[in-house]
Amino acid sequence: MNQKKILYVTSECKGFAVTGGLAEVAGSLPQAIMAANKGYKVKVLMPLYKVIQEAYASELTFIASTTVVLAWRSVYCGIFTLKKDNVEYYFVDNKYYFDRDQLYGFYDDGERFAYFSKSVFAAMEIMKFYPDVIHTNDWHTALVNVYLDILYKKQGYLMDIKSVFTIHNIEYQGIYDKFFLENVVGIDEMYTSILEYNGLINFMKGAIVCSDMVTTVSPRYAKEISTNAYACGLEHIIRINNQKIVGIINGIDTDFYNPLTDKALKYNYDINSFGEKAHNKRELQKSLGLESNDNACLISVISRLASHKGMDLIIEKFNDIMQENVQFVLLGTGERYYEDKFREFASWYPGRVSTLITFNTQLSKRIYAGSDLFLMPSKMEPCGLSQMIASRYGTVPVVRATGGLFDTVKDYSNDGNGFVFKDYDSYKMLEKIKEAVGLFQEKEKFNALAKKIMNIDFTWNNSAKEYIEMYQNLIKK
Repeated sequence: MNQKKILYVTSECKGFAVTGGLAEVAGSLPQAIMAANKGYKVKVLMPLYKVIQEAYASELTFIASTTVVLAWRSVYCGIFTLKKDNVEYYFVDNKYYFDRDQLYGFYDDGERFAYFSKSVFAAMEIMKFYPDVIHTNDWHTALVNVYLDILYKKQGYLMDIKSVFTIHNIEYQGIYDKFFLENVVGIDEMYTSILEYNGLINFMKGAIVCSDMVTTVSPRYAKEISTNAYACGLEHIIRINNQKIVGIINGIDTDFYNPLTDKALKYNYDINSFGEKAHNKRELQKSLGLESNDNACLISVISRLASHKGMDLIIEKFNDIMQENVQFVLLGTGERYYEDKFREFASWYPGRVSTLITFNTQLSKRIYAGSDLFLMPSKMEPCGLSQMIASRYGTVPVVRATGGLFDTVKDYSNDGNGFVFKDYDSYKMLEKIKEAVGLFQEKEKFNALAKKIMNIDFTWNNSAKEYIEMYQNLIKK
């Protein structure tokens, strides 16, 4: 059988190095694609960060090393590999760029990921893997698509390789001064127009222009980013390239997020043993110092603490929310203002509010399982995974209708699977919270809704089929 080959290039991946939703996708989609169609072989390529080296040192196999030319630099590039969950992972080794305590946030991030993007082509040669499609993700890998087009295809090489670029969050574009073009990116100024935008070099813009297809992580977000309100300045480029942009909703790993088998929970449950969920709530209340109260509706937020996550709306109406018979748990880190504000709320409402300024996957799963409502009032949400995870644990989402939240949650009033408000307005949010808390008091109806949402198919199965269809259409061209 002649397998179709996909090289999935990412800056992070669940199980290895994680900061957000991209890692969840990279850790699930390749496996889902191969499970959905045996005619596809997907390999994943990412940087060999310090955290990976430390965790997998004994499992990593060194293949070979070479030199990558980045502008005027000749830089070492080593390739390591390991196999995990039926997927072959490859790692680009360069301690100068990647042997650091965090993944991102350094003054030289532009150079680090220009190097990684350039190393993809050296890695392909070492791996002896020339894919039918290179699939890249967000600005960190955007230059792969640009290099493929400018340094290879325009010179008559790698002509059969198609490229896909996925926008997980258009807010982060990889914007640098023009000197980057020749001094770091290593592309002749004759190609300035491909990367230049508003007088600067924009990695994401370059990928959108050079890719054969561009995807977003939900159909709604694909539409939203063509508007001034959501495109973060790139709306003109999005509109010009609209014919090659498609939205495919993310899925979740339903084995990893399974309340029946989740080792993070003291009491496992499913639809047939739904009563055990109440024990998880009591356990969570006890562990977080909240009052033991079955009748209090426990509302949770698990999120980065940033303005586009709707934190302002929660802060505006926090005291009004607490007028209801509710408890509130927040887990996350982010902007200092929000961290301090939610700590303050916890001091105002002892026994009713718990603020956890950290991130811990096991703890997050206990919160999903122990909560009644999950609040996600985002101003912008390309896809969102938390509303799907909450549903998997029978915790009813209260969301704003934007991006992937619009695509995955419909309002209870229309026989939906949660509570949805349309406008970015704290009063509208409060109304929906009150409505949801009201339903919570009607235990039979609320439990019926909670069990219903546990049955929704948020797996990668449908999404993987959509990606395969897209790949097939590309390869035929």
